[in-house]
Amino acid sequence: MFKEILQEVVDNTDGGVAGLIMGFDGIAVDQYVSTEQSPVDVATVGMEFSVILKGIRDAAQLLDSGSAEEVSIKSERLTTLIRLINDEYFVAVTIKPSGNLGKARFLLRTRTPRLLNSLS
Repeated sequence: MFKEILQEVVDNTDGGVAGLIMGFDGIAVDQYVSTEQSPVDVATVGMEFSVILKGIRDAAQLLDSGSAEEVSIKSERLTTLIRLINDEYFVAVTIKPSGNLGKARFLLRTRTPRLLNSLS
């Protein structure tokens, strides 16, 4: 179920490269890579970002701004969009710089409830 949702998001986003569902403990639940030539090790990126996400989540609570929902990291060769599913898990999609970030955001936002139901 998870891989199908990740594939749907990645394949329906122009420039989509990979998708990942991971716990804040750094353990991947599932992942999907659109090609074997992916320029990134998806699991390693997820582990590194899980540490950053914990800090963002804690800062949002400390500032009493409500819970964090979404984070994007844009680098020279890739953009990674991360959406928090709940207190334990997040979903991420990586796209090329020329990719459609808006479509990726829409697909993650609309697929997150299905992911949440599957994790429950």
